[in-house]
Amino acid sequence: MAIKKSITRSRKKTTIKSKAKSTKKTTRKSKGKPFGGYTIKFSGRQDTLEQVFGSAPVTPSQMTKKIWTFIKSRHLANK
Repeated sequence: MAIKKSITRSRKKTTIKSKAKSTKKTTRKSKGKPFGGYTIKFSGRQDTLEQVFGSAPVTPSQMTKKIWTFIKSRHLANK
């Protein structure tokens, strides 16, 4: 004689959470100085991207570091 096993399945209760609309209005600040107060002038530059970044592949984080090194070494940033 075979014994039947009863399988009980637990049902997960699904609850729907309603998103409360925020009544708080966001206020925009007036336009401040870009880049934390830095203004950068690239006008009149004869340097190529290869001169700035090199010929090897560069990651985005390395690009940022190299750009700022270039800007600071040529005194292109004004605060």
